[in-house]
Parts: sequence; C-alpha cells; structure tokens
Amino acid sequence: MEETRYFTPEEWSEFRNYYRKVMVACSNIIPYKEIRQLQLTIRQAVNQGLYARNTHGINTLLHIMHTTLLLCEKIGAERDMVIASIIHPIVTCGHLSEAEAVKLYGDDTMKIIRGIGKSHELDDKRGAISNEYFKNLLLVFADDIRVVFIIIINNLSLMRMINNHPDEHFRRQVTNEVMALYAPLAHKLGLYKIKSELEDLALKYSDRENYNLIAKGLNDKKEYRDQYIAAFIRPVKEALEKAGLRFEIKGRPKSIYSIWNKMKKQQIDISGIFDLFAIRIILDSEGKSVKEEHNDCWKAFSIVTNMYPHENKRMRDWLSAPKSNGYESLHATVKGPEDKWVEVQIRTHRMDEIAERGLAAHWRYKGIKSEGNIDSLMNSVRSILESDNNDSLEKIKDFQMDIYDKEVFVFSPKGDLYKFPYGSTVLDFAFHIHTKLGCTCIGAKVNGSNRTIKYVLSSGDTIEILTSSTQRPKKEWLNIAHSAKARVKIKQALNEIEYKSAELGKELLSRRVKNRKIELDDALLMQLIRKMGYKTVTAFYLALGNEKLDVNDAIEQYLALVEKAHQEENEQRSADEYKFDNTTQELRNTDELVIGGDIKGVDYRLARCCNPIFGDNIFGFISSEGTIRIHRTDCPNAANMHERYPYRIINARWAGKMGTKYVVTLRVVGHDDIGIVTNISSIIGKEKNVFLRSISIDSNDGLFQGHLSVAIDDIAALNALIKKLKTIKGIKDVQRGAI
Repeated sequence: MEETRYFTPEEWSEFRNYYRKVMVACSNIIPYKEIRQLQLTIRQAVNQGLYARNTHGINTLLHIMHTTLLLCEKIGAERDMVIASIIHPIVTCGHLSEAEAVKLYGDDTMKIIRGIGKSHELDDKRGAISNEYFKNLLLVFADDIRVVFIIIINNLSLMRMINNHPDEHFRRQVTNEVMALYAPLAHKLGLYKIKSELEDLALKYSDRENYNLIAKGLNDKKEYRDQYIAAFIRPVKEALEKAGLRFEIKGRPKSIYSIWNKMKKQQIDISGIFDLFAIRIILDSEGKSVKEEHNDCWKAFSIVTNMYPHENKRMRDWLSAPKSNGYESLHATVKGPEDKWVEVQIRTHRMDEIAERGLAAHWRYKGIKSEGNIDSLMNSVRSILESDNNDSLEKIKDFQMDIYDKEVFVFSPKGDLYKFPYGSTVLDFAFHIHTKLGCTCIGAKVNGSNRTIKYVLSSGDTIEILTSSTQRPKKEWLNIAHSAKARVKIKQALNEIEYKSAELGKELLSRRVKNRKIELDDALLMQLIRKMGYKTVTAFYLALGNEKLDVNDAIEQYLALVEKAHQEENEQRSADEYKFDNTTQELRNTDELVIGGDIKGVDYRLARCCNPIFGDNIFGFISSEGTIRIHRTDCPNAANMHERYPYRIINARWAGKMGTKYVVTLRVVGHDDIGIVTNISSIIGKEKNVFLRSISIDSNDGLFQGHLSVAIDDIAALNALIKKLKTIKGIKDVQRGAI
C-alpha cells in the first residue's frame, strides 16, 4: 500500500496495528483465501484513491479498519459483518459491482452493504435527527440488525478519532448526533459500555471543563476504581457465602456522564454525589417463593449495612411496594473503604430479569421513552447478545428488521420527518400538511420525480406537493387516501363543496322567482321537491347549484302545482267566514291551542318554516288545502303572509301545557376544538326533560358549524338551554333555526 499517500507516520502505525488485530480476530471465521481476496480488494481501492480522506480530513481507511476492530471487540467477530464493514465504501462508489461483491463474498455480505448504503442516504437529512421518528426510519433502512451494530460502532470510532479535530463545529455536530440517536440505540441494545463511552466522549467534547473536573474527582484512573470495587466486594462476598446465600456480584464505577447528569439535576458539585461506585448483588432465586426471595434480599441487605455504614435517607425499598412498572429491588448507599459512598442494589434473578428485560427494562427505568415495537425488537436482540451460546451472532444473522411493515417515514422538502400508515399515498401526505394543500393537490415531486396523487409512499421519500388553483376534491379521492385523517378531511371538503353548491342553488332559485315576482309557498315547494324525486331540500338545491336541474324547469313545475291548488279550491274563504267542522276534522288529543277565539280541539299543523313551540307568540294561517298552519309572529314568511293573504290570518294562542315535546333545531358555530361534540352532548344530557335527537357537525379550517335537533317542553326551557350552550369554550354563537 502507498502508506505515504494515505497516512501520516502515526496513522500508518495505527492502521497496521488495527489491521493485524482484525486479521487475528477473523482467522477462525474467514478462510485464508478470502482474507487474501480481501487484501487484494483493499489494495486495488487504495491504488485508485477510493479510500481518500473525507471532507473533514478523516482518514477513511483508518476509520474503517478501526470500526472493524471495535466490531470484533465490542460485538464479536462475524464474517459478513466484518467484510461488509471494510468494503462497503468501494461497493457504494461502484468500484466493485454488487454482482462482483456477491460472487466474491456472498449474498449475506451484500445484504449488509445495501443496508449501510441505505442508511447513508439519510446523511443529508441530519436536520431531522432529533425527530422521534428518525430512529425508526434508520431501523427501517438498516433492514438487518448487524447494520445497526456497524453504524453504532462506526460512530464510536469517529468519536474517538475527533478528540483533537480542529473543526469545533464538526465535533459538536457529531456529538449531537451521537447523543440524539446512537447512544440511545446502544442503550436499547444492551451495549452499556458502548453507550457509556459515547456519552462520556460527548460530554468531553461539549463541556470539557466539567468533564475534566469529574474525571479528576474520580482520580481519572479506571484501574484504581476497579481495584476499589474489588476491595469493596471481597468482604461482602465472604460474609454472604458464610450466611449460606447463593449469588453473583457485579461491580462497576459510574460513568462520568451519569455523574455529570446527576450533578446537573441535583444542582450540586461532585463532592455532593454519594454513589460514585455501584454494586449489584443478584441472589439465586430458583425454586423459591416470593416471600423467600424477599427474606434473602433483606438478609443480604442486613449483611451489607452491618459491614458498611449506610445513609438512611438514600435507602429505597421497592420490595414492599414495587414500582408501577413491576420493578423490585433494595437500594442502599453505604460508606465503603476510604469513606467513599457506594450504591448497592440487591435483587434476585427473577427481579433482575424483570428489571432488565421486562416491564422495567433498564432504558424505561431510567426514563427513556418506550417506542412499542422498537423495545420488543431491541429486547430480543439484547437477550441474544447476553446469552452464553457461541452461536449468538449466527442467530442475529437471521434477525430481520421487518417490524415496520405497518408504517412509513417520509420527509418534506425542508427536511421535516413524518410518519404514515403503510400504504399511504401522496394525497395522504398533502392533507396531513394542510387541508388547503390537500384540496388543491394534483401530484408531487417524489425524490425529484413527478408522481400522481395515487403514488404509494416509501420510507425515506422526500415529498414536494404540486398544486393547482383549479383542482377540487373528488369522491374518488376517498378510494385513494389511506389514512383516516385524510379521509375525514376529504369528506369535510366534499360536504363543504356540496353546501356551497346548495347555497348557490338556493340563491339562484330565489333570484329567479323574485325577478318573475313569484312568491314561494313552503308547502307547495316541498310538494314539488318530493314530486321531482329529491329526498331532501339540500339535494334539490344542490341539483340546481350543479346545473343538473334547470332552474326554469323547476319554476314551471312549481307554477303548475300552484295552478292546480287554485283549481282545487271551491271557494276562497276569509278567516271571519271560516267554520270549524269537528265532525270532519281529526281532533288532537291535546288542547294546547285556542284558535279563532275560544275554539279548541281544531286540527292544525306547526309550520316547519319557523317551528313554533309552546310559549312562542303565534298566529294561524289557512293554507290553500284548508289546513291551519301555526306560525311564530317573527316567522320569516310572516310579513309576506300578512301583506298578500290577510284574509287567511287567524288568531291563535297557547291554552296550557299538555306534556307535548316540541322538536327544535339549533345552529351552533364555533372553533373546532377537541371534545366540542362531547361537551355539547354533556350539557344537553344534564338538562331535565330535554332530549338530543340528532347532531351533525361540519368543520373547515379550524371552524365548525353544527345543527342540533332537540325535543323540548317550551320556550323557557329552550332559552335556558341556548344560554348554557353559549358558555361552552369554543362556541361562538347558538341560534334557533327550522327543522
């Protein structure tokens, strides 16, 4: 190799050292023939300048070889993982084709290389690394857990290499990425030493003053700390054995980062930290009851605290009252040799299993957020790694990262990261960003290429929505959208379009009949609507607004009904001449109305245009069919009836309550807040003798308009209900309307 071209003398010495150690570690897993082929591949790449320093001056080949060595030391030497770690740059750049790589090193090696390559596609998305979904996306891209191992170890190697790097910004960038992503991943995988070293190095680069202060407080000598722990354990071990307990003891000095974190949280200096050392005593619990386990734990606790003075305030009993997540243990902080404080945790194997792999897994216990299926995956991998079998890495080879087949993670052009259900389309993305964007969406640029609204999103896609001012939502979109959120917004948009079209149709009819000086009779109009086959008034107006029904044709048919009604009238009677024939009228069972003086029991109908209820000021109107319709005096049609048909007006008043329920429609307008429907229903439900018959809500751009149909006793109860509804947070107005 041309070491003078690629290495400084110090780097060349380091490289040869790393290379020799890697070859020794791999001597039993990679045949000599393949090692020679690997050497040849590396040499050819070096000669062609494929391992040149990166833009930050990092020696690529030295970095790769150091990463590979750490993989062997920290994870274990596994053939495909080692080879992929070394050659992935020259496959990625195209010097070695995928077909050649498969031929030389096999499909499994190439699979890992593909995973590394896909994960590198995220390098230009670093702005989203703090997003909670970024970790999920990395795992999706990795596809194989060994890829995650390589990425974590690669960052550990990089953190070691940048200690004296001159670019402070670059060092902080790497540090931030490690703390946001790779240290938590290492923790979840049970790679605690790696996690601790990453955190310690991150503290060193971001706050070197405090790092040095703590390191000095710990004497900055790991060997001394290990000796101290051994000295602490020795008498404890002898006493436990003498008491007949079966156990194992694990001792560890706390990391510099964990001590700094505690100093920051408690706002104290290092002298105020009691437990700079931690000991875990794990008792053999096989075949024992819970009570017997607790007895053993307390016996061990007594032995330790009799041997070393303990701090009562720092004692924690999670045996008598386990944590809500199932965590059980005894914690004591004792003063060991040289008056140093040591934390001692005492538990059984069963408790330790729960703490490490169950509900109180270590990363949850320390407050790191649970992420559902990530935890399940990481827990399984941890179990494999910590097993005593020699084939752990062989098991990991078959461990597929296929847990995200129900989710996809995509980017916006600005680098924001979003999560969607698997199968979501460009249309889902558009409506997720903003309703207006979704309503005008005509497609998208996906990774720079034009795609239709039907394009199904893939993890890692960058989506730029394309819009047109002439685009409108269509019913077919409900078959394209996959997410519930987008479908709801599409339905709301379609309802809004229908509402506007219906309003347009209503305005069109009103304008045309006004121009022709035609007065519309509500009863005749409803008769026309039913005759033309429309189930609702809205459907009729919508047909007019969409020009599916010609407004002039509708008017002509209405006039025909008017003419027919006039022909059927034998004579035109005034209100004074009107005689009530109780033998021909169907009498109501109630006498709530007095009509035309003191006459009760007359057949009448409540007008739907104003929907009067008990207590309203009312009058009667004799329709062309001879039926008396009861209107409110403030009915929108009252003025027209008094002006054109004064001879049909008849006095009417309420006689007395007879227990009748009246149906009233209320129009409610307000802000589209979460729980608004629940709050409305709750208010109505608490009202005595008021019943909610139906409720419909339409929302648009943060506002909603709703119609409530309620059965109520009288006008006093209605006014009280309206007053209470207006007190609901978010309600802007409540008005009485027609049914």
